[in-house]
Amino acid sequence: MASLIVTGKRGFTLIELLVVMAILALLLTLAAPRYFGSVDRARDAILRSDLSTLRQSIDKYYGDNGKYPATLNDLVSQRYLRAIPEDPVTGNATSWVIIPPDDPQMGNVYDIKSGAPGKARDGTLYAEW
Repeated sequence: MASLIVTGKRGFTLIELLVVMAILALLLTLAAPRYFGSVDRARDAILRSDLSTLRQSIDKYYGDNGKYPATLNDLVSQRYLRAIPEDPVTGNATSWVIIPPDDPQMGNVYDIKSGAPGKARDGTLYAEW
């Protein structure tokens, strides 16, 4: 009966492992900036969408009631919104900046802006949106 004798050890050499690690590091340096850039773009897009939804809800409230809501919670209680959205930049729903109308008899919430500090990717201030 013949037996097989294996003289070499199985496994990877240090050079092979270093080459694989170098390739993975190179791929990560290419992918990471794209990922973080897409997260910033998505956050800006969500903020624009939330502002548009809030402004449309304020306009619908005005069209139905003849005056602007007293608070943002009025939009929720009268079912113009399901909930006040969070500002995606600040991460909370209480950072919105409420702009009242010129005539205080018309209500308190004429427009809304983001209370987030800083600039968007296009260079404009979040507070100007």
